[in-house]
Amino acid sequence: MSTPLTPPDAGDQAQASLVLRAPDAPAIVEAEEAPGMVPVPADRQSEIQRQAREFVAEVATLDPRTPEFTQKVEGISQIGGKEMVQSGGYSSRMLERSSTSVAGSKRSGNSAQVQVAATLGDLRTTVEDLTPNAADLGVGRKILGFIPGGNKLARYFQKYESAQTQLDKIIKSLMAGQDELLKDNASLAGEKVQLWETMQALSEYAVFAKALDAATVEKIESSRASGRIDEAQKLEADVLFPIRQRHQDILTQLAVSVQGYLAMDLIRKNNLELIKGVDRARTTTIAALRTAVIVAQALANQKMVLDQIDAINTTTNNMILKTSEMLKDQTVRIQQQASTSGVSVETLQKAFDNVFQTMDAIDTFRASAAKNMEGTVSALETGLLKAKPYLERSRQTEQGELR
Repeated sequence: MSTPLTPPDAGDQAQASLVLRAPDAPAIVEAEEAPGMVPVPADRQSEIQRQAREFVAEVATLDPRTPEFTQKVEGISQIGGKEMVQSGGYSSRMLERSSTSVAGSKRSGNSAQVQVAATLGDLRTTVEDLTPNAADLGVGRKILGFIPGGNKLARYFQKYESAQTQLDKIIKSLMAGQDELLKDNASLAGEKVQLWETMQALSEYAVFAKALDAATVEKIESSRASGRIDEAQKLEADVLFPIRQRHQDILTQLAVSVQGYLAMDLIRKNNLELIKGVDRARTTTIAALRTAVIVAQALANQKMVLDQIDAINTTTNNMILKTSEMLKDQTVRIQQQASTSGVSVETLQKAFDNVFQTMDAIDTFRASAAKNMEGTVSALETGLLKAKPYLERSRQTEQGELR
């Protein structure tokens, strides 16, 4: 049993979560399931069925040798022609869009997904260069107090300041990539609205073709029961066949359109997940960098004050012998303070671990999304291959009629 689709929403709200989950690829839509996914109101179905019965009744009264009969039969093969062409255009664009998205996951092409992926790679590289794992952050008494330029902790934090310009460019590039993804989603929303309208029209034509089939079969049985064998044969050979042929064509195209609609929604959700993931990485990184800069500046100021205090205490100790014991006690306290003040390396490591977890979640998401998008492309190609034999059969029939 097919699940009815719903028209596109006016807006989507992003959900906050640390784990990125790529939406599953849409299942292959069979031709017979497509009409139920785009339901037609009951009153509209009744009107369509009435029109179908009137059409069959009119065709049954025509002589098969007259131009009017030929025109009616040829009109059957043109039912929903405009909508089928329109939906075919949407399917082609979806194939192109899906191929671009898959290329983006492989870091090729020039789409918004590629831009975001490349920028995230740059951000990850820069953050890895600043990780405390590779730095010797040991704080010794001599390093803090007496060796000029030997404060490894201060030099470590200075790396943040030197990388600030590069990180600002990366953040700006990430925001530009997010804007492109938002524009892509806005374009998808418009395409979904147009495709939904086309699918509704195709669904009505599918109902009309099915009603024509039922009305024709009923008319054939009625004619045979009444002894009008020629009329029954005329309807069966010249009318019922093109009706069922066109019905199959409409259902096939509708199935492809439904598949495209589901794929559009999948890509839109993927873009939303990318936007949320980039937001998390960007905000976490900015917070870590700002904290590092503030701490580095605070440590530098503290060291300057401690150095001055050490110098004053040393001078005072040499000049005032009577206060040597007091100065000794005070100097011990100051040295203890100097050896224990600073930024916790464990805290920094935990902050960077959080950043890397976010980056790994994005990488996992992109790999999953690439596989799902590949499934989307395969599903669309399967639908198009299904429509190909019907198209060839229709063209062969037209050529045979011309001959």
